[in-house]
Amino acid sequence: MHDDLAQQVAKHAATLFRKPVTDYNRSAFEASISAWEAYGRPPLILDAGCGVGLSTLHLAALHPDHFVIGIDQSADRLARQVQWPDALPANCLRLRADLVDYWRLMLESGVRPAQQYLLYPNPWPKKQHLGRRWHGHPVFPAVVALGGQFECRSNWRIYIDECAAALTQLTGMPVQAEPFDALTPITPFEEKYRASGHALWRCRLALPSSVEQR
Repeated sequence: MHDDLAQQVAKHAATLFRKPVTDYNRSAFEASISAWEAYGRPPLILDAGCGVGLSTLHLAALHPDHFVIGIDQSADRLARQVQWPDALPANCLRLRADLVDYWRLMLESGVRPAQQYLLYPNPWPKKQHLGRRWHGHPVFPAVVALGGQFECRSNWRIYIDECAAALTQLTGMPVQAEPFDALTPITPFEEKYRASGHALWRCRLALPSSVEQR
């Protein structure tokens, strides 16, 4: 793991993240919450960095009593033609937005996810890129503060070891990387890695939260 991880997590936990929220991201956030409210406000699942959005659809099918919001910053990825199911689940939406703003807007609004997924995020493997890994980013304390069942998956164990260490540092709760076999892959990366024999890793934690959904 990165030698500076603990110091960086501590710094971000003690410092207010002041990056301005863009009007575009605020509008996208409000549109997604309006869609959730129109659906009846069931428990929320946040699919952070959903890519083409296949994982969003799979999660919606796996959890029909939840509403799934898939967020990705790339309009190109969200618009790609992939092998969609014949019947798309109604309990989800895919949305273009910057996660850095979206997470903070969710925390500010009082809306809380029941589950959060970070599925195969960009690992940023170079040592100087620790701050670009989500657990090394200034926004990560906000992600933890949102609460819910958190799960991060990667084929790079160091990423998961670091994520688990950051979660433990911020919550005081023990978290460890664990291997798993995705018998039914839910993302294109998960399918590709499994087919090529990559080991898959995840860390999971029921995050504490003192604020309920509005």
